Amino acid sequence: MSQIPHWVRSLKPSGPQGSELLASERNSSKIDVAQLSKVLFTKEVLERKRKILAILQSEKIFDRSQDCFNGRIDKFEVALGRAKRLAQIFQEQNWDDVDRRFANDLISEPLPYALHESMYLVTLRNQTTPEQQEKYLKPAESYANIGCYAQTELGHGSNVRGLETTAVWNPEDKTFTLHSPHLTSAKWWIGTLGRTANHAAVMAQLIIGGKPYGPHPFIVQIRDLKTHELLPNIYAGDIGPKFGYNTMDNGFLLFNHVKIPHIAMLARYSSVDLKTNQYVRPASPTLVYGTLTWVRSTIVMQSGSVLARGVTIATRYAAVRRQFQDRDAPPHVRGENPVINYTMVQIRLLPLLATCFALHFTGKGMMQLYEANQKKMSQSRTPDQAKRHSGPEETVPGSDLLADLHATSCGLKSLSSHTAAEGLEVCRRACGGHGYSSFAGIGQWYADYLPTATWEGDNYMLTQQVARYMLKSARSVLRGVEPTNDTTNILTYYHKRADVGAAFDIIGRDEDLVAAFAWRSAYLTFEALRHRDEQKKSWNSLLVAFYRLSRAHSQYIVVKNFYETLQHQQQTAELDPETQGVLYKLFRLYALHTLESEASEFFTSAACTVRQIQLARTTAVMKLLEEVRPHAIRLVDSWDFPDYQLDSSLGRFDGNVYEDMFYRAAELNPLNRITVDPYPHNATIFKSNEANQVKGKL
Repeated sequence: MSQIPHWVRSLKPSGPQGSELLASERNSSKIDVAQLSKVLFTKEVLERKRKILAILQSEKIFDRSQDCFNGRIDKFEVALGRAKRLAQIFQEQNWDDVDRRFANDLISEPLPYALHESMYLVTLRNQTTPEQQEKYLKPAESYANIGCYAQTELGHGSNVRGLETTAVWNPEDKTFTLHSPHLTSAKWWIGTLGRTANHAAVMAQLIIGGKPYGPHPFIVQIRDLKTHELLPNIYAGDIGPKFGYNTMDNGFLLFNHVKIPHIAMLARYSSVDLKTNQYVRPASPTLVYGTLTWVRSTIVMQSGSVLARGVTIATRYAAVRRQFQDRDAPPHVRGENPVINYTMVQIRLLPLLATCFALHFTGKGMMQLYEANQKKMSQSRTPDQAKRHSGPEETVPGSDLLADLHATSCGLKSLSSHTAAEGLEVCRRACGGHGYSSFAGIGQWYADYLPTATWEGDNYMLTQQVARYMLKSARSVLRGVEPTNDTTNILTYYHKRADVGAAFDIIGRDEDLVAAFAWRSAYLTFEALRHRDEQKKSWNSLLVAFYRLSRAHSQYIVVKNFYETLQHQQQTAELDPETQGVLYKLFRLYALHTLESEASEFFTSAACTVRQIQLARTTAVMKLLEEVRPHAIRLVDSWDFPDYQLDSSLGRFDGNVYEDMFYRAAELNPLNRITVDPYPHNATIFKSNEANQVKGKL
């Protein structure tokens, strides 16, 4: 292909330029973007992020111009090159874990070291003895060993207790034998395993003297440290291309009677006694439980930012894209209308914009709740905890903060990751035809985020954990136990007033709006309890009801956290009155839009009337869209996404949408440097190939 002609390079988009349109949008609002960004993230975080971004952009390996043109092997090659260079920078710059997270967020693709730096190192730090840390953790932290976390199997994911890989204790030589007895016992979906890892933290069923003791973690070397070839009786590889996440080498792993030493079983909480060959039970299983809760809490924390990327792109593009003329516009107003002015676009994007803030503030609250419970994690088991069992339901009345944290993290993980994933697709569609282009920057982000809906607990399975806890809490209320946390408080209030009813002013009073969500959650809890305890319905028959209960309770928590954040003067004192007012509008938009979307449950529970629902739908929500609309661009700007991170033609900060799309298509696209032979009778495919793909070499 010849060079781009000068006359093509000189062309400009017709009508007002994108930069002019976004400048006009920003001038329509007085929101202090910098101040709002500081409230969301803190000044220190913003400064650290910018320093890290400057370092990344100075390195050729992190150039993203060819990312969307690469095939699977090219993607993996570039990603591994980036992972290597990033590991070098970590050490050169003496970055801590927070800096690493910022760097990975800015790069915005799963790198082959991701599971080594997260689950593998976290497992070693949390579950090893000092001796094991010397043997396994130190070489892992220096990248002498590259590890992965091998739990999920071809035949089992959510049901960890059903894992088939076995670890049999051999008392005669004090070893374990790892074995994969069936094809379905193959470890599957394991990130970093396919081609990169040389070690694995393997979850396997511990068997001593023929007796099973459940899944336990074992450290296993799987590849030679020099040749990187598989060790004897171990078979592993990449599982192939996926819907997204193709920069990561998710892998499979099988063992054929592989012996590993006694030290390979991570023994901080449980072990096999070398002298007696007896199983030593964990002193406090709640510590492991707390680690799982932390992972889910971070997913909740990240979901607002994940969604905000899509909302930022779609909102900026909607302000630049002009289509049709407003039928009711006055005669002096000519030209096509920015699509953000159409209410059908606003109802899709602006409630999602409000959701970003709601999830962000809820994530902050979730992390604070987790940190407040850390001391409780390290305490010995209470009598109430000792009565728990591993089944799906807890029938012993009572409540404690640890269980509340666990249930909250399960419910919010399910709701927030589902909301973020579904919201990204809404954003992509709101971009119209151009949203289907890789240059839009939403499609690949959506595909890479989707696994979050199933890992760290399948979103539908997790809702059973919430229902189990809510039923347990309701039983404690019926027994007359004094409330010990917010959950039992709202259940007690409902139980006392169920026969009297509620009279919430959801349109006029914010606190009543929060109370209506609490009432709905309590109503669904006691309804589920009635079906279970009085009508003796099976657990399986109630799973749909449990899902609705979990969703309702989690939405209440989000609404409550958003409202309480705005009420907390320490959180918002730095904001000017106009910005605070807009945040309150976002709160009402999120809450009322959610309420009218779930109208049947609010009406059935008597949390509000049909007329109130009608007013919310036809008047309140539509008025809020109109009031938030002028501030939309400044609100998305406050999320502080650099263009490098968004990697989007449609979401550029300067609004030069069409120039960037044409540049990527015409000048960056390697397919345009190939001349083909199109005729079927000729065997030649390419007449010439001048494509010069950028490889990920250091």
